[in-house]
Amino acid sequence: MPLRDPDQPAPDAIALALGALGWVLADQARAQRLLDLTGLSPEALRASLADPHVLAPTLMAVLDFLAAHEPDLTAAAEALGTSPAALVAARQSLA
Repeated sequence: MPLRDPDQPAPDAIALALGALGWVLADQARAQRLLDLTGLSPEALRASLADPHVLAPTLMAVLDFLAAHEPDLTAAAEALGTSPAALVAARQSLA
């Protein structure tokens, strides 16, 4: 019997994406840009963090947001102690 549901993303991908979300939200202008470009509202973002059925799509949107702007992708990776490629791979793992 597997230890985790194979249809669920790897915990490391979730942890990395949550770290990326924290990095995005640490800067008010960047956080507002995330909301504007993804169409998420602060309420929907908060709710998605409590609901495992919508957590992965929300985290994919965050990683897509970073991947669409290389300076943010690079800065987030540096702040999180990882590589931009690892953030992109985390996004693929969440799909």
